[in-house]
Amino acid sequence: MATTAHTTSDPAAGKGLRTGALSMTTSLILSVASAAPAYSLAATLAFIVAYVGFQAPVIVLLAFVPILFVSFGYAALNRRDPDCGTIFTWAGRVLGPRAGFMAGWAVITSFVLVMASLAQVAGQYVFLLCGADGIGSDPSSPWVLLVGLGWMALMTAVCLRGIEVAAAVQRALLVLEFVMLVVFSAVALVRVWTGNAPAGARQPGLSWMNPFEISSPSAFVSGLVLMLFIYWGWETAVTVNEETTDRHRTPGRAAVWSTIVLLTLYLLATVATLAFAGTGTTGIGLGNPDNFGDVFSAIGQAVFGAGAVGTLLWHLLVLMVLSSAAASTETTVLTLGRTLLAMGRQGAVPRPFARIHPRYASPHVATLAIGVSGALCYIVMNVLADGLVIGDAVSSCGLMIAFYYGLTGLTAAWAHRDRWRHGAADLWLRIALPAVGGVVLLAAGLWSLVNDWDPANSSTSFTLPFPPHWHIGGVFLIGAGTLAAGWLLMLGYARLAPGYFRGGPRRAQVASHPEASDRA
Repeated sequence: MATTAHTTSDPAAGKGLRTGALSMTTSLILSVASAAPAYSLAATLAFIVAYVGFQAPVIVLLAFVPILFVSFGYAALNRRDPDCGTIFTWAGRVLGPRAGFMAGWAVITSFVLVMASLAQVAGQYVFLLCGADGIGSDPSSPWVLLVGLGWMALMTAVCLRGIEVAAAVQRALLVLEFVMLVVFSAVALVRVWTGNAPAGARQPGLSWMNPFEISSPSAFVSGLVLMLFIYWGWETAVTVNEETTDRHRTPGRAAVWSTIVLLTLYLLATVATLAFAGTGTTGIGLGNPDNFGDVFSAIGQAVFGAGAVGTLLWHLLVLMVLSSAAASTETTVLTLGRTLLAMGRQGAVPRPFARIHPRYASPHVATLAIGVSGALCYIVMNVLADGLVIGDAVSSCGLMIAFYYGLTGLTAAWAHRDRWRHGAADLWLRIALPAVGGVVLLAAGLWSLVNDWDPANSSTSFTLPFPPHWHIGGVFLIGAGTLAAGWLLMLGYARLAPGYFRGGPRRAQVASHPEASDRA
């Protein structure tokens, strides 16, 4: 397991955060935990299978490619300018303050929107774990809401106590998540290969890795965009770069390695789940609409059996998804607190968000603001349309993820555009591959925006009360509306506090030490 060095807060060394508190291993743990592998698979895998069927494993692999390329961009930008604001800071200094603000807005809103789903899942699984299936199966239950808010408050409190406490909690939660995903996958595959799986099971084959067997380009892109959501969150290691040992190199390495760890885990779990459950539309089949929002609780008992050991393992599986949602909630608050810290310090948002707790060396004002915002968002979305808005809000995050990941790839390529003569490593890892990854992700985001206009792709919809009376999907309204709101907020705040948006000093700042970190 990871160890953390004994350090003290050193405001002179940065923003007042606790420098040198995280090792390479701890940074890797934070990144993987932030992606919430168990929760993400439970909530999304069946939707991917609905689009691409038995080709889901190849979608896992293909979605990994642009993610890996963008992770090279994160690593390159972090070497150049390790700042906890990540793409907000980098885009602001390289492309201009408005690009930086919109990148920061996309990071903040995407994470705040997904917090509602994380809290809801945590609330449901508490009751499922205790055997109260009637409450746990009702995501809009006020009891689920209450417990979800309690989990959100607990994870916010953990983040307030500082980075070392947060990292210790993550280590414990991730061990359970990894062990149970591997155990679940192993048992499922053994039962398939020994002929002890239920009807509908199918042994894995190489044809599952053939993307040309997917029914249509539309289905392919839809599955790919959903898979990007499952990978989302691995950049947390870079967000806590100012609290990491060797902050120029360690965070970038942890981010890249986290994508590889996630690929391995996702391939194993996807193949095992698909092989055991199949794509049928009844029972435990992944094509059954009743299983779309929660794959593992639907098939967990079938995998482990009804005996004493099976019941114990099923409860551990439920606990796994619960801990995964809790871990991701914690890293969400952790990430956004530092993003707001950087934005407040540079004047893109009110200055109080840059305050650091004198004892815990954490951005306490920003952290509390994120916790409260997430709670309010959860309450409102839980009330609207019997909670169906939460699912659309999570789906809309794909647009914002594609936007700020894609922008990171392009920012890295532009920032290092003059270094292509320095060698093949600079050309490929700092310019070419990040640019390719960025373009692919931005294209996927634009495609999803067009696709989300159709109400058939959303759980909620809205009809314009005036001509031409368009009927618009809820996912489109939330995603496009959130980005539009960010643009209007930026224009308004630029008039109230224009300092950051003038942009000149920040570009000079990055130019004054363009490769200070190329000691790496």
